[in-house]
Amino acid sequence: MTGTAAARPIRTAVVGYGLSGSVFHAPLIAADPSYSLDVVATSDAGRQAAASARYPGVKTVRNGDAVLDVAGDLDLVVLGTPPATHYPLARAALEAGLDVVVDKPFTVTSAQGQELIELAGELGRVLTVFHNRRWDGDFLTLRKLLEVDAVGTVTRFESRFERWSPIIAKAWKARATAAEGGGALFDLGSHLIDQALQLFGPATVTHAELRARRSDERADDDVFVVLRHETGVLSHLHMNMLCAQQAPRFRVLGSVGGYTKHGVDPQEPYIVAGGSPLDAEYGVEAPEWAGLLGRDGHLDVLPTERGAYPEFYRLLAGKIHDGGAASGAPLPVDPADAVETLKIIEAARGLAR
Repeated sequence: MTGTAAARPIRTAVVGYGLSGSVFHAPLIAADPSYSLDVVATSDAGRQAAASARYPGVKTVRNGDAVLDVAGDLDLVVLGTPPATHYPLARAALEAGLDVVVDKPFTVTSAQGQELIELAGELGRVLTVFHNRRWDGDFLTLRKLLEVDAVGTVTRFESRFERWSPIIAKAWKARATAAEGGGALFDLGSHLIDQALQLFGPATVTHAELRARRSDERADDDVFVVLRHETGVLSHLHMNMLCAQQAPRFRVLGSVGGYTKHGVDPQEPYIVAGGSPLDAEYGVEAPEWAGLLGRDGHLDVLPTERGAYPEFYRLLAGKIHDGGAASGAPLPVDPADAVETLKIIEAARGLAR
């Protein structure tokens, strides 16, 4: 999209209006003048009403098929639906001539993800994956520390998403098996693995533990995975949905120091509470959650960088406006990275058997 067309907002449909669509995608898209939020697809009447109330003028439809019926009036479709639907919906959207954002996990197998990448290439469409946790404030902080060798040579990386959720609140999560993209390894693990690979490069799985602790869990909700990166770093990744006492979000140990960080990025709860990505307070973490840098007895309090989920859609707009798939502008997330994450998930699941 170049010239005069570049000034036209990217006409966008969000498919799925649960947590993903209502908290992540729709608010970010509506806040960015490079986009227009034209269609929201959800079969839930209450969610349709909520979308219409929050975004006057948006068209609500029941499902992805109804979005494809109006594909000629759209440029981009964003899939915030359960994982098992990602592959067929993304394939159909690409074939309908649309650019596509797929929420994580990209697909339920690495082969499906690779197939979508090849199809997008053949059709000349933009395809990317919403690994938004690359723009968590604590992750941005850690990335800057590593760029300046603040802890020396890293030897061990510990990363956790731990929650106390004894009841599975979402119906699709209660039903989903691992083969359908259910469980903590697919859900939380997609973020942790992607972050580890971004920080320390390619890796192999050397150990994996997968357990279902909750009585109605059909996949896994207590997971521990060890990655050995080609750089020599060991990543210990923890995912637990039944965790009564939570350990640090990050702990990084290096040859001259370490970095420890508790708490979870505030962007999601801020939007849930009714805030906007345009607010001055958006993405700003409370000072008491600052991390600690250094060695015991010589620790410095390190404020957290401001979180920046809107950066995903800013980069995507640049890619689309610069000419789309054929342009040299960077994607916010290369879908090939998401395929590597899926390969790690597959290796962990195979090793844990």
